[in-house]
Amino acid sequence: MAPASQTPALTYKLAVLVFIENEQGEQLLMLRAKPPNLGVWSPIGGKLETGIGESPFECAVRETQEETGLVIKSSDLHLFSMIAEKAYEGEKHWLMFLFRCKKPIIGLPDAISEGTFGFFSREAIKTLPIPETDRTALWPIFDQYKDRFVSLKADCAPGKPIRVEIEEIC
Repeated sequence: MAPASQTPALTYKLAVLVFIENEQGEQLLMLRAKPPNLGVWSPIGGKLETGIGESPFECAVRETQEETGLVIKSSDLHLFSMIAEKAYEGEKHWLMFLFRCKKPIIGLPDAISEGTFGFFSREAIKTLPIPETDRTALWPIFDQYKDRFVSLKADCAPGKPIRVEIEEIC
């Protein structure tokens, strides 16, 4: 049994988020209808199918088409960040791969079982209900590194302020 001062053993999940813009430069976000992030706005994405050895790029291509209908190739994506989130919501550890889609989406996708969509300016996103890790880490990372690459780790343990540390910048 782990000492009380250590983070408890939690499941590690691998996932992608894909930041997609329309032709006006607005970000496509989904109002999530399911956990995690139920009831808040976030970029599209999902978990890697680890059982079949899916890569983060393959997952981003698949999730983009499944959730939005936008057909892309790996070459339409730029991996701009990898972030390890420790104890997110006290439930799981997440290793997230963040992609910027270089191909704009033409229209607003239809609602799906996972949620509904909206386009928002970067300024408007600051006023939306979004996950705290998105507010403190993901969107500032997008703003600063969307054309580069940065690796980060975030301590998201409940009851403490979220701490984000840069591990590498390229």
